[in-house]
Amino acid sequence: MSQGRLQRFALMLLLTVFMCCTFVTAQHTVRIEIKAKPASHPKDSLFLAGTFNSWNPGIKSSVFKINGTGNLVSELKDISPGIIEFKVTRGSWTSAEVSAKGTAINNRFCKISSDTTIYISIEAWADDFPSRPPVSTRSKNVFVIDTAFFIPQLNRKRRIWIYLPQEYAFTKKRYPVLYMHDGQNLFDAVTSSFGEWGVDEIMDSIASRKQMIVVGVDHGGDKRLTEYNPYNSRFGKGEGDAYVDFLVNTLKPFIDKTYRTEPPKESTFIAGSSMGGLISMYAVFKHPEVFGAAGIFSPAFWLVPELYQKADSLQKINAAVYFVCGEQESNEMVTDMKKMYEELKQKGDKKLFYKQVKDGKHNELFWKKELPAFFQWLYSNQIK
Repeated sequence: MSQGRLQRFALMLLLTVFMCCTFVTAQHTVRIEIKAKPASHPKDSLFLAGTFNSWNPGIKSSVFKINGTGNLVSELKDISPGIIEFKVTRGSWTSAEVSAKGTAINNRFCKISSDTTIYISIEAWADDFPSRPPVSTRSKNVFVIDTAFFIPQLNRKRRIWIYLPQEYAFTKKRYPVLYMHDGQNLFDAVTSSFGEWGVDEIMDSIASRKQMIVVGVDHGGDKRLTEYNPYNSRFGKGEGDAYVDFLVNTLKPFIDKTYRTEPPKESTFIAGSSMGGLISMYAVFKHPEVFGAAGIFSPAFWLVPELYQKADSLQKINAAVYFVCGEQESNEMVTDMKKMYEELKQKGDKKLFYKQVKDGKHNELFWKKELPAFFQWLYSNQIK
């Protein structure tokens, strides 16, 4: 082959590779435009919450702005191909959009394959309807330790929940402890915006010899995306290091001192979903001497590629890790979680479990369904 033909061949090959890479990494712009909305609350700002911002109901980067035609528009950039889900709020889940009758609506969704404009109409707001008397669903074994437990590492206060085994008051037995995030969503429908996990009901149904204490820490509302992230991101300065230090150096010592626990690593676990899954994974990386097992539900690894570098820099973590996510969450979810699983597996960590569920979506209902399987795995690997 002549030199000229070689050069042309090389150029064509280079162009082909470039086009393939461009296709694989294509990112799109999605515009959500509101065509109609209730006349109430005309001065309130509207926000977009969804899979692209960890369902934060009032983040400034997702606020709607008035366009040239007088309609409200929120623009999302760098959205990967796949399904997105979302809802509109006025800054909190108590003021989210609902049906004209005041009932909750399903998440809006759209499959993105190119730059897209989605037109929507909002029928009503949740807080415009008379509130119903709250009906608590937490069991008699769930207690609030403190409604304003001080977090010295962040100079904030937070509600802390605890589930005590049914037999706790009648024995002198010590119990393993599971620490979980997003405490609002764990035990009680009254405090949950999306439905509760039903941790207490599941634990109540478990044989007494496999009981454990479960501690739930409320998330910080608009601070959730930074408290559960150890790295800086477009959502703000990461505070995950301080939050994990709180769990290890403040909360755990208090729990171990106040309740009959089994303090060693082999009996101390951590679990959470989405951002909670991300910070649970980081907690195991940072304190492998403290946490013996972790439940990683639908982790938001897409937000922190630095976490893979952290995993790469570590030796074996020697912890049991349970990974689970749904195939209907996003294109990145399965790929990102599997990448972390493979990374740890290659290092020789043996107590790993990986599961992807075909119809699983990014919500409390999915995680509630998967929780019993996680507990069963935990008993098989850790609780004797």
